[in-house]
Amino acid sequence: MTSQPEPQTSREILSVNDLTFGYRPEVSVLRGVNLSADVGKLMCILGPNGSGKTTLLRCMLGRLHPTKGSVLLEQKPVHKFSARALANLMAYVPQQPASAFSIPVREIVLTARLPHLGVLGLAGQKDLEIAAAAMQMTDTLDFATRTIGELSGGEAQRVMIARAIAQQPSICLLDEPTSHLDIRNQMLIYGMMQRLGHDWNMGVICVSHDINLASRFADTLVLMRNGSVIAAGAPSEVITEDILRETYNVDIELIPVEGSSPIARAK
Repeated sequence: MTSQPEPQTSREILSVNDLTFGYRPEVSVLRGVNLSADVGKLMCILGPNGSGKTTLLRCMLGRLHPTKGSVLLEQKPVHKFSARALANLMAYVPQQPASAFSIPVREIVLTARLPHLGVLGLAGQKDLEIAAAAMQMTDTLDFATRTIGELSGGEAQRVMIARAIAQQPSICLLDEPTSHLDIRNQMLIYGMMQRLGHDWNMGVICVSHDINLASRFADTLVLMRNGSVIAAGAPSEVITEDILRETYNVDIELIPVEGSSPIARAK
């Protein structure tokens, strides 16, 4: 992994089929959700607070079991994977980097290699090269000897993305990875997510609140409200004033931008 993988033909890696989930039997948080994610593509899931985005992500991760329907990873129910087998296929980047990490950044990234190590659990030269390539891609090599606590929010989030890359998954799930970051770091993170799909041949699913950044970088957008999918498709198909109004229950105007997606702004 000293150089980026060759892009391959897109294929389905994860599918959500008629998914219904409730934390209590009488209350459904998700209602009949259907979507599919492909290797080589970035998908962003958007919607107002309480729309079920994070719950859907937890179902995809296998941390919540659906009341009805299924989540399939490589055509197999996600909850039927062992923890080790799942870690070989799926990586997760949380909203907030774990501040409990008090070890150097390089060691944090190397922890992603654990699912791939043998019985002795010792990292070899190949693991070091994979970790270095992940850090190079995320521009985190310069602070390899520092700890998470010594980094800015944007730097720390890039370290967590490097850790996910070093895991060498087929799909990476991110929960609002640009929350509380400045616009420069938001652009950097979205650019990295797009590269993971397009250049590193991963499926990438990101829960987001930023309509404009998501529509600029994502291949597919999924808009949710009250636990249901309102619309899904390419940004050019779903970023319309009518769909955004239905999703967010507010009047939104789209401002044309030459050579890019229109900017959505509340009226």
